[in-house]
Amino acid sequence: MQKKWWHDKIAYQIYPKSFYDADGDGIGDLRGIINKLDYLQELGVDILWLSPIFCSPLADQGYDISDYYNIDPRFGTMDDMEELIARAREKNMYILMDLVVNHCSDEHIWFKEALKDPDGRYGKYFYIEEGKDGKPPCNWRSYFGGSAWEIIPGTDKYYFHAFHKKQPDLNWENPEVRQEIYKMINWWLNKGLGGFRIDAIINIKKVLPFKDYKPDREDGMVSIKTMLKEAEGIGEFLSEMKRETFEKYDAFTVGEVFDAKEEEMPLFFGEDGYFSSIFEFGPALIGKSANGWYDCQEVTTKEYKATCFRSQEKADKVGFMSNIIENHDEPRGVNEFISEEDLSETSKKLLAAIYFLQKGIPFIYQGQELGMENTVFHSIEEVDDISTKDEYQIALDAGCSKEEALRIVSKYSRDNARTPFQWNDGINAGFSEGKSWLPLNPNYPSINAKEQMGREDSVFHFYRKLIELRKEEEYKEVLVYGKFVPVLPEKENFMAYLRKGQEKTILVAANFQRECAAIKLPVRCKKILLNNYEDVKREGSTVIFDGYQVVVMEVEQLAELVKQ
Repeated sequence: MQKKWWHDKIAYQIYPKSFYDADGDGIGDLRGIINKLDYLQELGVDILWLSPIFCSPLADQGYDISDYYNIDPRFGTMDDMEELIARAREKNMYILMDLVVNHCSDEHIWFKEALKDPDGRYGKYFYIEEGKDGKPPCNWRSYFGGSAWEIIPGTDKYYFHAFHKKQPDLNWENPEVRQEIYKMINWWLNKGLGGFRIDAIINIKKVLPFKDYKPDREDGMVSIKTMLKEAEGIGEFLSEMKRETFEKYDAFTVGEVFDAKEEEMPLFFGEDGYFSSIFEFGPALIGKSANGWYDCQEVTTKEYKATCFRSQEKADKVGFMSNIIENHDEPRGVNEFISEEDLSETSKKLLAAIYFLQKGIPFIYQGQELGMENTVFHSIEEVDDISTKDEYQIALDAGCSKEEALRIVSKYSRDNARTPFQWNDGINAGFSEGKSWLPLNPNYPSINAKEQMGREDSVFHFYRKLIELRKEEEYKEVLVYGKFVPVLPEKENFMAYLRKGQEKTILVAANFQRECAAIKLPVRCKKILLNNYEDVKREGSTVIFDGYQVVVMEVEQLAELVKQ
């Protein structure tokens, strides 16, 4: 595999609105990120991905962009952005921006012009179609619920939006649209960006002409995902985008790609893939239901382990996945993958190690390094997220009581990850001098950066040690490029794997339960590298694991594993 500058890097996602507010208006901003670069450097991260900071009416928290060439005044100015890029580079950090080009905002000048003349030049920048007998052109349901079509007032024409009605889809079939997008991408790369996280990109290719599918709910509509399974030819668009933009700058790109077919994975992130990497969403999809959040099932250790092992097997010899346990679109990972009664700093450290040391690019979402948890909702009125509100109604329609519906959506709400970062136990958790745009998680007095940075056995310092281990010269080759080999995969409530390099082999082993477990390992320990307890109890090749203990060790392989 050709080595790239980003292979050994650690990425960190910043949700700017909730990271740090430097001007006291209750909204995080670019100046706040600049002020906290030292914190990020101390943690040890290299790549900073910023969720959208472009001009936007915030119908979907910035993923509805009204001007790709300007910073929303809520977040600062272009001077702030240029300073952030420069200051980050001084600290050997790279800035990624969110590339949102499946759709724009209905307040973008292109769409405003399209509404004036749906049949004109800018009307062709979007999908605008005649209705059928007073109904939308087809029965596709938007990701946020309801029809994916919105009527243009005063006409019988509709425009298509896969997401919110204020997010009209851009027509990638139009070459002029593509060239405008490439021009914008290169404009930003010229400013010194390290690359992009590419949002919802799988949606840019539609099955045309638009047609109905068999409904999958009583509303008579069907999930857009049904159409995406039939869509073909996206590679032409993605290859062209790479050739016209990313390739020229050796930019790091990570795609938000759901439902990629296994045989297509090399096309997306292989040696000459469309992107440098794609996110591994397998664990986030465990237990999810097409019917809605009310029908989701609890994640089990067995399913989590099997999903991780399958993902690693699929990615083997293809390229580098970007591994996560949470992001701005998911609830907090510690609540998703650890049962409430077992949630502790010990189990949070286990989860950190078991995902972080798999092959791929580790991504940390802001606050994850503190073990931040889901927040508490007392009513649906406290919710900001549009998808949560939609799922609340879906739960009610399915027969849930208001109390049940609130409990359900509270578990899966995107707002869980969007509560302000918990810097200290002071006013507003040190996030802002003003009232925060979203209520703080009430547990900030006990979970915050200041307390954890001052305590060596904290979750924060455990993440630091994971980062230091992955960057340590002696182990960098094996932890970055080493082969992933499952160990004792059938063992209940136990998850372990080897990272096998040219000269070193490392074992990551975790007891995924509160009870102690004696595990006979098929390897010999040479050196303990990391452990979330004070010591490791060993009797020959048997390790006595305490509850939720994770151990990382350099090992000598026994014969039965050497041949794998």
